[in-house]
Amino acid sequence: MGFDYMGMSFQEKKAQEGVSTSVIFGFSLLFVFLILAALYESWSLPFSVLLSTPVAIFGAFAVLWLRRFVLGLFEPAYMVQIENDVFSQIGLVMLIGLAAKNAILIVEFAKDEFEKGKPLVDAALEGARLRLRPILMTSFAFILGCVPLWTASGAGSVARQIMGTAVIGGMLAASFIGIFLIPAIFYLVEKVSGAGRQRAPGIEPVPAEGD
Repeated sequence: MGFDYMGMSFQEKKAQEGVSTSVIFGFSLLFVFLILAALYESWSLPFSVLLSTPVAIFGAFAVLWLRRFVLGLFEPAYMVQIENDVFSQIGLVMLIGLAAKNAILIVEFAKDEFEKGKPLVDAALEGARLRLRPILMTSFAFILGCVPLWTASGAGSVARQIMGTAVIGGMLAASFIGIFLIPAIFYLVEKVSGAGRQRAPGIEPVPAEGD
């Protein structure tokens, strides 16, 4: 007597034999870092963006655990299928880009304000203030668009529920917690890298006639 895997279970087992999940996440972060370094022409600014992604990942795991805990109160343990699997990991890869997008919006404007001559603290706060509404609008649009995944039913619904739970939880954390941490992270990274000791050159004042 023996057993074998078929269908989705077989494909999942085959995928486990290839590149591990940690390597995939590592390459995702590496490519995001290199692209941001080329965009900002700086090796320090990408850390302001990437250090905000753990907040989204924490939110995804927290909401996955919370939904599993709530379902466990009303259903037998063997019926609860919300867990950290390949579908939640797909959602986490997506969250790296989405959380980085929010941070990019703030860091880009904060960098521009700092280069115009504003102090580092004022530049960080101004970037957060200018981009708060666009970040909340795009984040809530994405969250509401994933609600059908959260409430999916029928064949294959558990996979969609897990992915929707991870993405919605991560985006909620990135929207309500990350937007407050990103300006602080930008300030700390720039201070550590030494940018805070160098005031960006402002526009030279135009001399008046007769001077």
